[in-house]
Amino acid sequence: MNRRKFIDFFLGGSLAGTIIALLYPTIRYILPTKQAEAVVKKITAAKVGELVPNTYKIFKFGTSPGILIFTPDGELRAFSGICTHLTCTVIYESDTGTILCPCHNGRFDLSGNVVSGPPPTPLESYNVKISGEDIIVSKKS
Repeated sequence: MNRRKFIDFFLGGSLAGTIIALLYPTIRYILPTKQAEAVVKKITAAKVGELVPNTYKIFKFGTSPGILIFTPDGELRAFSGICTHLTCTVIYESDTGTILCPCHNGRFDLSGNVVSGPPPTPLESYNVKISGEDIIVSKKS
């Protein structure tokens, strides 16, 4: 191997290493790894009497938030607290009676269906059961 081939080989390897060093973090940022989610089937979201009609509570359902709504009619409903558009946390607006995603003004009705805005799919709904003093929320089968 002569000097010229050695220098070409060395510079080519340096260029390849630099390109890889720049592209690798960019690709890792664009394609993040999937995190294993804890399998939670049911959780005590609140206590009876904690919510008054036309209010809500955000609770932790595994690694993601959930929303428990005590409707004006006195019915308890629970949904995933993550908007289906860009994974923002939703809130309940008592004056309009809708679930709002404050990031892009997406709205859902009290059945979880999209009313307006950019969300492509409805919110995931959960089962709600009262057991003694506990309000238990569980995933639908």
